[in-house]
Amino acid sequence: MHERLKVYEEKMQKSVKSLEGELATIRAGRANPHILDKLAVDYYGSPTPIQQVANVSVPEARMIQIQPWEKKMLKEIEKAILVSDIGINPTNDGQVIRLVFPELTEDRRKEIAKDVKKKGEQAKVAVRNIRRDGNDACKKLKGTEVSEDEIKDMEDELQKLTDKYIKEVEKAVEAKTKEVMTV
Repeated sequence: MHERLKVYEEKMQKSVKSLEGELATIRAGRANPHILDKLAVDYYGSPTPIQQVANVSVPEARMIQIQPWEKKMLKEIEKAILVSDIGINPTNDGQVIRLVFPELTEDRRKEIAKDVKKKGEQAKVAVRNIRRDGNDACKKLKGTEVSEDEIKDMEDELQKLTDKYIKEVEKAVEAKTKEVMTV
């Protein structure tokens, strides 16, 4: 691979990783502890991820159990979940907090699948924009010490990279859509 293209490949990888991170936080009817990734609780004055103040486990397919290491964190964690956009009411028994995921309706599944596809499209646009930036950079090399053939090779390589990462985006979207639509 041409040295000048490494930067663009890294950017494309980041776009795919970002999409995968976003898809991991989407609720698919099954309990997925990653939906808590964006939540932070006030721990001695500093916002701290829930995973750093409690043990998060999935005892059943549709339940997340959060057991704080300090009892006084129960209220803080409960408050963080209530003000978040998760859409699940926590139950607190004084020891642990449980999040029970309701079965998703067919309509809700289709809605989530549409959202997954939309996020996939946004990731593809990001990858294509990176390709465009790379092609612009290649065009600026015309008239320099880089030959026309080298520039053409770089553009071809950039297109291959783009195709590769677009396929990765499609695979991630397909896998998440399948997970969402599985009852």
